[in-house]
Amino acid sequence: MNYTTTEREMLAIVYAFEKFRSYLIMNKSIVYTDHSALKYLFAKKDAKARLLRWILLLQEFDFKVIDTRGSKNYAADHLSQLENPYENVFDPKEINEAFPIETLSKITHNDPRQEAIDILKACHNGPIGGHYGASYTSKKVFDSGFYWPSIYKDAFKLVKHCDSCQRQGKVSQRDEMPQNFIQ
Repeated sequence: MNYTTTEREMLAIVYAFEKFRSYLIMNKSIVYTDHSALKYLFAKKDAKARLLRWILLLQEFDFKVIDTRGSKNYAADHLSQLENPYENVFDPKEINEAFPIETLSKITHNDPRQEAIDILKACHNGPIGGHYGASYTSKKVFDSGFYWPSIYKDAFKLVKHCDSCQRQGKVSQRDEMPQNFIQ
């Protein structure tokens, strides 16, 4: 987005007040600026919608804007003249024009079906031996950030052929041991 100088100065104030909100919300504050137009912008009623939104955000704070020349505003003047220690640290590298751009977004998979099965097995077995059902296994795969069109069918097939799940069968609440004391 293209912001004017006044908008950038205003955005800096909005950002600072939002960042330090917990410190500034119930206290009086003074904003020293060398941008005199900013002082009058708060009283202006026919500004851009973006500026009006920012003014509304700032209305909950108790502050006043004081116009100070740049040379008199020592803190800001000193900060603007600091050297950047990271400037010119990295050597520019040459661009290899022969590198085919099409290969940048491709990841090669030896066998995507096997990779899908490995992901399903990892989510089905779980780190502590889960052996969840097909629906929950599919949900865990989704939550892990993976997807393929036949995920439900593959999860159902995996659970159906899982030796441990077939031996134990489906355990429902009805089959569980009672949670209360036996007297």
